[in-house]
Amino acid sequence: MKKLAFYFSFIAILSSCSNGDQAIEENYGIETSEAGETENAEEVVFDSLRAAKVGADPYGMRKYIMAFLRKGPNRESIDSAQAVELQKGHMANIRRLATEGKLALAGPFYGDGDLRGIYIFAIDNIEEARKLTESDPAVKAGSLEMELIPWYGSAALMEISEIQQKISKIKI
Repeated sequence: MKKLAFYFSFIAILSSCSNGDQAIEENYGIETSEAGETENAEEVVFDSLRAAKVGADPYGMRKYIMAFLRKGPNRESIDSAQAVELQKGHMANIRRLATEGKLALAGPFYGDGDLRGIYIFAIDNIEEARKLTESDPAVKAGSLEMELIPWYGSAALMEISEIQQKISKIKI
């Protein structure tokens, strides 16, 4: 669990960096060469085919659209039978978007707060993300609403779905 927390912290640090090598050097004390390779780092073999497959830039990062799912304005007026049907449609929509390669990651938050879940769209266009968001039956019904924000994160997220398939005993 500590390794997972470190990984997400490291990704957050890299995600906040927007000035290339200079910002990496200034903010994190990592020296880079003119070719952009880190000095004093452990030897890592660059996999150009995998980088291209996941859409990685030279830092192993890429642009996404992050969507925060919040309780919608009609949530309280939806009866339990409707809620079950909306959830089925919501999950089918998530599977469709993931199969189409438009969704890198999705999942709910614990508890019953206003913030219900997160999507990370594998696209970099807010308008396209808005259209994809509007395809969700729970959003259409007003049970959920989404806040869309451009995000810069690890391109490795693009491989999560494949890994998830291999480690899931029960399919969602």
